[in-house]
Amino acid sequence: MQQDLIAQARTWLAEDPDPETRDELAALIEAGATQELAVRFAGTLQFGTAGLRGELGAGPMRMNRSVVIRAAAGLAAYLKAQGQDGGLVVIGYDARYKSADFARDTAAVMTGAGLRAAVLPRPLPTPVLAYAIRHLGAVAGVEVTASHNPPRDNGYKVYLGDGSQIVPPADGEIAAAIAAVGPLADVVRPEDGWEVLGEDVLDAYLARTDAVLSAGSPRTARTVYTAMHGVGASVLTAAFERAGFPAPVLVAEQAEPDPAFPTVAFPNPEEPGAMDLAFATARRAAPDLIIANDPDADRCAVAVPDGAADGGWRMLRGDEVGALLAAHLVERGASGVFAESIVSSSLLGRIAEKAGLGYEETLTGFKWIARVGGLRYGYEEALGYCVDPEGVRDKDGITAALLVAELASVLKERGRTLLDLLDDLALAHGLHATDQLSVRVEDLTVIADAMARLREQPPTALAGLAVTSAEDLTRGTDRLPPTDGLRYHLEGARVIVRPSGTEPKLKCYLEVVVPVADAAGLPAARARGAELLAAIKRDLAAAAGI
Repeated sequence: MQQDLIAQARTWLAEDPDPETRDELAALIEAGATQELAVRFAGTLQFGTAGLRGELGAGPMRMNRSVVIRAAAGLAAYLKAQGQDGGLVVIGYDARYKSADFARDTAAVMTGAGLRAAVLPRPLPTPVLAYAIRHLGAVAGVEVTASHNPPRDNGYKVYLGDGSQIVPPADGEIAAAIAAVGPLADVVRPEDGWEVLGEDVLDAYLARTDAVLSAGSPRTARTVYTAMHGVGASVLTAAFERAGFPAPVLVAEQAEPDPAFPTVAFPNPEEPGAMDLAFATARRAAPDLIIANDPDADRCAVAVPDGAADGGWRMLRGDEVGALLAAHLVERGASGVFAESIVSSSLLGRIAEKAGLGYEETLTGFKWIARVGGLRYGYEEALGYCVDPEGVRDKDGITAALLVAELASVLKERGRTLLDLLDDLALAHGLHATDQLSVRVEDLTVIADAMARLREQPPTALAGLAVTSAEDLTRGTDRLPPTDGLRYHLEGARVIVRPSGTEPKLKCYLEVVVPVADAAGLPAARARGAELLAAIKRDLAAAAGI
C-alpha cells in the first residue's frame, strides 16, 4: 500500500511543471511522509458549482499548477464540445499566492486548444471579470480567487457566456471533461498567443458603475474603507471619485494587496477582529459609515456609528444591508424582480410585496440568484449584493458600496441615518432579527454526523417555539432543485441548516420575526429577538450534537 502511494506520488512529481511544488513533493517522498502523502493523494480536488477551491500545495487534493492545467483543459474540451471552438475566454485573477501563474496557465491551455484567451491587465476585483465576459462577448470566463478564504488557499471560479457562474448540469459535464484529461505532456501549452487586455476594460466597468446611482442624487457621505489586503482599493476609490463622493479614508494597514493577509486571521469582514483596524481608523476620522470589501471585492460590508455599540461602531448584518438597499431601490421607483437565497431574511419578500414587485427565492449562491428572470436586485446574507444585473450578473462589492453611499447621503440630507431606516422597516414589516450558528471543523465527518442526526431525530421545538414544518431539501421542493439542507418553520421563526459549499463549515441560519406596534416598542422587540435567537442557537446545537 505504501509502495503504491509512493509510486503514485512519483508519477505526479514527474509531470509537475512547478519547481516549488516539485521540491515540496520530492521532500515528502524523500522523508517517507506517507501520512501526509495519503492525505494529498486521497482523491482529486472536486470541481463543483463553485469551481475549485482548496489549500495550495503539491498533489491532486491541493491547488497547484498541475490541477489548474487539468481544469483548464477540461473546460476547454467542454466549450469545444458545446460548439464554442474559437470562442473567447476571459481570465481574471486576484493577488493571492500563485494566482497570476494559474491565470497564465489557463490562457496557455485555452490558446493551445484553439480558443482565444484574454487576461485582465492586473489583479482586479472578481466583478470586473464578470462584467468583462458580457462586455467582450466571451463564451466563458475564469476568475482565479479564493475570495475570503485563509491565505493558504486559492480557487478557480468558472463563468459561462451569460456572465453568471456555472450551475448543474454544466458543472458535472466540465468535471467529467477534466477527469478525461490524459497526461499533462499531451496538453498543448504555447508560450504566447493570448491577449493581455488594457485598462480600457476596467474603464468600461467603471463607466458602467455610474449606472447604479440616480442622476443628481446627493453624494455627501464620508466613508472609511478597507480592502482587507485585497484588490478592491484602486477600483473602489476610482468609482467613488467618478461618482463625486468624498475620497474614502483608507485603512492604511490593509489598503495594498498582500497574499499573507498579515493583519487578519481570516480576510473576511464577518470574522471576529477583521474590522478592528477599520473601527480604529473610523474613531479618528469620524466618517458617516465604514465600507469593507473582501479580498476579491465581490462582497461589501457596512458599519455605522452607534453610541450603544462597543467602541461606538456597529457592523450591519448582510440581511440588514440587503433590506436597506431594497428599500432605497423601491423609493427610487425600481421595477422588476427582487431575489434572494433561501438562507437570507424573509424581510426582502415583504418589502417587494408591499411595493408590488416580483419576488423569487433561490438556492444559496449567486449562480442561482443571477439566473432569476427579470432580476432587478438580488442579495445574499453573506454580504453579497447584485445591484446592476445587466452589467454584472454576480455579487459586486464595488457597485453595492456606491449604492450604500448614495443611500447614506440621501438620509444624511434628511438628518437621518441607516439605523433610522432600519427602524422604519421594523415598524412597517415587523422586526426581522437574524443570526448564524457556524461551526468550522477539521474533520468533515462532524458535519455529516450532525446532518444525519437532525434527519433521524428532527427537533419538534426550538426556544420553546413549536416546529410547524420541516423540509429535507435534498428532495427539492416545488420551487427549488435538490440541495443538501434542512429547513424548519417555527411559530415566528425559521431555521436552515446546510454544509458550506466553499469552506469546512456547518452553517445554520436563524431568523425570528417580532411584531412591533410603535417606535416605543422597538427596544423590547430587539431584546426579545436577541433572546429568541440565543435560545434557538443553543437548542439547535444540542439537537445537532455540535
